[in-house]
Amino acid sequence: MLKIYLVFLLIPLLLISSAYAVPYIKDNDLVVQKYVKDICCSPTTMAFIGNDILVLEKSSGEVHLIRNGTFQGTPVLKENITSDDDQGMLGIDAVGKKVYLYFTESSSNGGPALANRVYSYDWDGEKLANKTLVKEMPHFEVYHIGGIMVTDLNGTTYLVVGDNGRAEENKAGVLENNATGAPDDTGVIIPIAPPGPYYAIGVRNSFGLAVDPITGKLWDTENGPDYGDEINIVPPNFNSGWGIVAGPANSTQLASIPHYKNYVYHDPQFTWEKPAAPTAISFVDSDKFENYKNSVLVGDCNNGNLYKFELNQNRDGFVFQSDQLQDNVANIGDSMDEILLGSGFGCMTDIKIGPDGLIYIVSLSDGIIYRIIPKGMMNSDPVFNSAWYLLFLIPIIGTIVFLSYRKKFKKSHALDNIQ
Repeated sequence: MLKIYLVFLLIPLLLISSAYAVPYIKDNDLVVQKYVKDICCSPTTMAFIGNDILVLEKSSGEVHLIRNGTFQGTPVLKENITSDDDQGMLGIDAVGKKVYLYFTESSSNGGPALANRVYSYDWDGEKLANKTLVKEMPHFEVYHIGGIMVTDLNGTTYLVVGDNGRAEENKAGVLENNATGAPDDTGVIIPIAPPGPYYAIGVRNSFGLAVDPITGKLWDTENGPDYGDEINIVPPNFNSGWGIVAGPANSTQLASIPHYKNYVYHDPQFTWEKPAAPTAISFVDSDKFENYKNSVLVGDCNNGNLYKFELNQNRDGFVFQSDQLQDNVANIGDSMDEILLGSGFGCMTDIKIGPDGLIYIVSLSDGIIYRIIPKGMMNSDPVFNSAWYLLFLIPIIGTIVFLSYRKKFKKSHALDNIQ
């Protein structure tokens, strides 16, 4: 009887523990929260407008509002999209009340793809309206579509797209460092508002684009084939090297780059030899994380890892204490303890610093927006405190009840023996 009672006591405890289980964070001064959970249809990216969040659902074509930490079930926008492979509702950026969306448009939801397009909308506080075509991108294949957008310190909004499978299908053009083939808007970073010439070329595929708040320089992450995932600083007229180079280039590869126009190659600031699928990248510009103001955060999709890289004095590269990483390459077998900040986040697709100065992370695989806060803020977060209070209170009460029942049971059993 006692064993059965104990089982029923542990079941709710395990359920509650599971509900509040969060990813691991190595910094003991930080805490990870599940800010919004149970988001449908593979959330991809988010944008802050004031204190609100707009989050995209990759496979539904819906944009949802999160207000005061509550997910609003009625979408503020629904578009017809197709979401096979890399396609879907992919990228969002907000400049004031102007919102840009990048998605694979279809004439009907789940139907054949028409094109990968950027539209602008006006946000009125409740919905997205006044849909206007900004840029139509080619649609050759269902993968390497990219879609991340960011606005720099001068107000220019950039879009990064992958090679759309051109290199893998042996159809690469000059933008993929082939000697021939007309430029076709693939494998590039391109300004879309206001429009302008290619900012960078030779990008295989990317899910991360960020602006250094101090220098104003653009950075990206790039996915290699079965090796050579990258983090790059992206100056104007940058050539990232694909489809000749993934990771640092050797002399033979350097000699093979055809030098299209005035685009210039440089080696990545960091490379993973074994694919990690780096995605979101973000600079920590927040008074709540003073120790992170010279740090770059990067998430990955393959391992659920959150990385922290320390910038050098010029903020154009990284510094490492580990001898294994001082070549700017994580070779197979190298320890990444120095740069590993957290794990267990699933496939991360966005990292943003909110207007409250806290760190927000979108997990496509978990359907969750995680939030990282300083531990010192826990006392001022009633929702977080009540959850943990409940988590610790239930086993204490359960133990008291169990011991009381056990004492009563022993007494009753003793009386039975006397009789």
